[in-house]
Amino acid sequence: MTEATHDAATSMDKMYRYTRHVYDASRKYYLLGRDGLLKQITDDVAQAGRRVRLVEVGCGTGRNLIALQRLLDKRGLGGQAQLFGVDAASVMIDTARKSVDRRNLSDKVTLTQGLAQYLSPGMLGIKDRRDEGWADLVFFSYSLSMIPPWKDSVAAALRAVGPGGAVRVVDFYDQAKLPAPFAWTLKRWLATFHVHYRPELVEHLNELRVAGDVRLDFEEVLRRYAYRAKLTRLA
Repeated sequence: MTEATHDAATSMDKMYRYTRHVYDASRKYYLLGRDGLLKQITDDVAQAGRRVRLVEVGCGTGRNLIALQRLLDKRGLGGQAQLFGVDAASVMIDTARKSVDRRNLSDKVTLTQGLAQYLSPGMLGIKDRRDEGWADLVFFSYSLSMIPPWKDSVAAALRAVGPGGAVRVVDFYDQAKLPAPFAWTLKRWLATFHVHYRPELVEHLNELRVAGDVRLDFEEVLRRYAYRAKLTRLA
């Protein structure tokens, strides 16, 4: 582990050492659009018509992966997906593992500590020699806005899925259609948790589309409170 990697992991552990215990209860009120993303991913699995490999980057407490497995089970797709989660904070992974174990899902959900920009099959314990195309879909749920090397993380996710694979994102947008005082207060409050809306991130996704690297499907959520994006890799 490099010094930079160690520092990043340590910083995340300090941030979530105590708040991880109330994370899900507090975040459900403002991490909006997550469940819509999970429904879209469930549709992706149904349309694939084969067993697929899904990876959540920044999986936190495992909330999304557990909810996704439930959705898949309800639609009779539980056996068609392998779920993996990675998070920079080892304390979050510990919490996620306990939640997964309590629901008897440890055989369906694999969790590991690691940094987004270094995403690889080896990190997740996957025996796959391919450098790219080893995953079918990678998704970020309100995590890219917290990752300093976000551009490298997007690139790593696109490498992981390879041509034809997809990367899905839900995150904070610019709140441009919301009352200005509300938007200002929200951004100030989120900054205390090291969460920042990055207009350059959305611009980068569009640049990838213009360059012909991806097909970009983009939608606003709740008057630009958030956005959902799907990047399908073309080359």
